[in-house]
Amino acid sequence: MLPNMEITMSEKISDTSRLATPTVDVLAPGIQTTIQDYPGRQGYWNIGVPPSGPMDSLAFRLANRLAGNQEGLAAIEITFAGPTLRINCDTVIAVTGAPIEVNLNGKPLAQWKSHKIEAGALLAFGDVLDQGSRVYLAIQGGIQVPDYLGSKATFMLGQFGGHEGRILQAGDVLNIVAGNHSGYTPRELPQASIPRYTRHWKIAVLYGPHGAPDFFTEEGVTDFFAADWTVHHNSDRTGVRLIGPKPKWARTDGGEAGLHPSNVHDVAYSIGAVDFTGDLPVILGPDGPSLGGFVCLVTLAHAELWKMGQLRPGDRITFRRISADEAATMEASQDALISALRLPETPLSAGIKVALTDDSPILHTLPENSEQVQVVYRQGGDRNLLVEYGPMVLDFNLRFRIHALMEWLQQAVKEGGLPGIVDLTPGIRSLHIRFDAKLLPRDRLLNTLISAEKELPAIENMEVPTRIVHLPLSWNDSSVQLAMKKYMQSVRKDAPWNPDNIEFIRRINGLDSIDEVKRIVFDASYLVMGLGDVYLGAPLGTPVDPRHRLVTTKYNPARTWTPENAVGIGGAYMCVYGMESPGGYQLVGRTVQMWNSHVQTKDFREGKPWLLRFFDQVRFYPVTEAELARMRNDFPGGKFTLRIEEDRFSLKQYNDFLRENAASIDTFRTKQKAAYIAERERWKAEGQENYTTSEILEDHSAPTDISIPAGTRTVHTHVTGIVWKLPVNEGQHVNAGDDLAILESMKMEFTVSAPVSGVLRRVLCKTNSKVSARQILFLIEED
Repeated sequence: MLPNMEITMSEKISDTSRLATPTVDVLAPGIQTTIQDYPGRQGYWNIGVPPSGPMDSLAFRLANRLAGNQEGLAAIEITFAGPTLRINCDTVIAVTGAPIEVNLNGKPLAQWKSHKIEAGALLAFGDVLDQGSRVYLAIQGGIQVPDYLGSKATFMLGQFGGHEGRILQAGDVLNIVAGNHSGYTPRELPQASIPRYTRHWKIAVLYGPHGAPDFFTEEGVTDFFAADWTVHHNSDRTGVRLIGPKPKWARTDGGEAGLHPSNVHDVAYSIGAVDFTGDLPVILGPDGPSLGGFVCLVTLAHAELWKMGQLRPGDRITFRRISADEAATMEASQDALISALRLPETPLSAGIKVALTDDSPILHTLPENSEQVQVVYRQGGDRNLLVEYGPMVLDFNLRFRIHALMEWLQQAVKEGGLPGIVDLTPGIRSLHIRFDAKLLPRDRLLNTLISAEKELPAIENMEVPTRIVHLPLSWNDSSVQLAMKKYMQSVRKDAPWNPDNIEFIRRINGLDSIDEVKRIVFDASYLVMGLGDVYLGAPLGTPVDPRHRLVTTKYNPARTWTPENAVGIGGAYMCVYGMESPGGYQLVGRTVQMWNSHVQTKDFREGKPWLLRFFDQVRFYPVTEAELARMRNDFPGGKFTLRIEEDRFSLKQYNDFLRENAASIDTFRTKQKAAYIAERERWKAEGQENYTTSEILEDHSAPTDISIPAGTRTVHTHVTGIVWKLPVNEGQHVNAGDDLAILESMKMEFTVSAPVSGVLRRVLCKTNSKVSARQILFLIEED
């Protein structure tokens, strides 16, 4: 409901000098209101910094266009329920996105058109209505906040960008530009061009980068497109979790990458990829991770990404496969709408009925020969391409070849011969290329990559700079123990890695004691092969010595919370979590920060907030939890510094080392594999091998036996979620505005309030129960 909109004249003119100031006062913040810009933060995907920006870029860009702005200017994103703002100068505004209650000076304000307003105007948003979840407010001249890494977009998890790196709060003051009404021309989007919001979305996707027959069965791919998927309540800007049929896998496990068939050697992701974290699919959002070890079956077309921003819990989704050419046509149509505000040739909400094209996610393959390993070029949406080298194994030679390709492409970009490259992100045996298809058509990029293979230097004698970085590690820190407990309480109680990840690592590797696990972790030297797993310069490393590679599986499903700088092992890899985030690695401890947003120190220098570089070697040394707490307090300010040694890493010397120690390496791997197989058999025997969330079969419908007597008001919820707190009881008297329930949905809290005063005659929900949108929760007999 809208807040009380009674405005007195004295409130409007109590401070005339204040009203001339080009600012916006935040009187009430809404649920999750942030500042974003488009296209967000570019060029940092390879170190784990997501673009952020608007979840619904279409509505965002149209809002700026309607307000007379260039589309790159910052505007406000509103989620589910909006703020109350006082705008202290004459200006022009526009509101777009999901239908929402919004008033200007107490009168309803129309969406999808520009409005000229005067200084002192009060703009009050209420709730998003039955469809969609996000709304956009653009103000002429844009919101004026500092750039961070080239963008004003808020990245809440990283705590940077926007207004102080966070959601807006009551009392915030935002700087804007004084409006110029001279020559003002009203703008309005034609009714036929307004995107349609629904509860059953049809979303166009491109097949790949992973698919059948390597990862999924053909039947599994068919099932995916035939399914009616449901949006899980535990979704947000990082990703939209989906509930639906269990995937049909074409293999039994991921080998060195992990026990589950969804596990792969870490690879960079595309925004909008449908990522299978175990059996649970997640659409990766603009605040999502750049690197991870899971397969992605399809990727949303660039012109369809906006729909992800309007999904709400309980919505249904059907995916439709299209080709890259059809995706380009959709994008051109969308761009025409934005630039000219005219009706596009293809309705934006039509769902695009097309034949199943691009039957394989593989665009081209160069077969292995005497001169090179196999190269596979995979489709990752219409703006991403994935280059994979060699077999699906962990091999430093493949990572060095990826490095050679990346350097070749960087040089081509520098020389101006390859415009349109946005990001180059290396994985273990792959290079993810994000490109602007309008500047660099995919076919041209693919032909360039194929030609490049003849020009790449030999890697046999390649050397790269390496630094030995000594990091403190608090073994089995209480913070990682808390993450394990939360997982058991809220995600999966019976997982084989519960209740102790370290004991699980011992068992699956066939080690005699936990002390042996600890010894190996501290003896290992982890070569950093990727950054940004998970987020903000977080290292993805693997032990240089194969006898130090503790192989585990990743969580299925993933954790919803991991403490900042937790150290985990997944597959044969180690990572340090760059910030609080979801995660799937088995946790062993915690270390110091990998990212330092605003302070340059001896360890964070050259204007780079990330600590580590590709091909650094991480070595841990033990500290107590209390010692680590002091180090974490002192490290960002430079009061504590790390021991770092400069060196070089020679691929030739490394391959010589492997040959010299082949026998003992094989002995270690043989014992490890036997334990790995025994663990898998134990899972089968105990029914833990195939986990399926019970929510797939759960009925979210409201009770059917509700009778509503005369004089009784019903109280509904407008979101699907979990009842977190229920502070009232049947028979209790409540006053209008009292809290009846607090729901958790989309990783936010929603309060259900009493619309009237009266007696609670029925409470139709309970704590920890799931409720669906529009479900009746309470009956109140009015006073």
